Amino acid sequence: MPAAHRPGLRVDAGLTIPESELSWRFSRSSGPGGQGVNTADSRAELVWDVAASAVLSPSQRERLLERLGGRIVDGTLTIAASEHRAQLRNREAARARLAELVHDALLPPAPPRRPTRPSLGAKKRRLDAKKRRTDIKRLRRPPHD
Repeated sequence: MPAAHRPGLRVDAGLTIPESELSWRFSRSSGPGGQGVNTADSRAELVWDVAASAVLSPSQRERLLERLGGRIVDGTLTIAASEHRAQLRNREAARARLAELVHDALLPPAPPRRPTRPSLGAKKRRLDAKKRRTDIKRLRRPPHD
């Protein structure tokens, strides 16, 4: 489908990355493909400039740059797909992967864990189980005089 007919990459209900912010690069894939693997540019790389994106709020941009810091180089996020033989399927895989990655990175942080202690009953059950195990292993030993 030509880029002009697509409204953009829908990440979630509140965020759609316009096609104008996405760019593609294609190269030869090392995966399956038979004789065509040496001639067809089936590997697809989807590039999105996170730092210069106009659709992100400052807080969203900051969260993405923080959480995806290891994958972002010079403000751009690159997703490569080469698992399929056809370029079109690799393009679809890269788009889906980018949408999922951005969606997961924009989720609010989990609430902090509140530390808890084992109950007295749990401690007693653990110690009783250890004693039973010790008795079982003691019975397996050969008798000593």
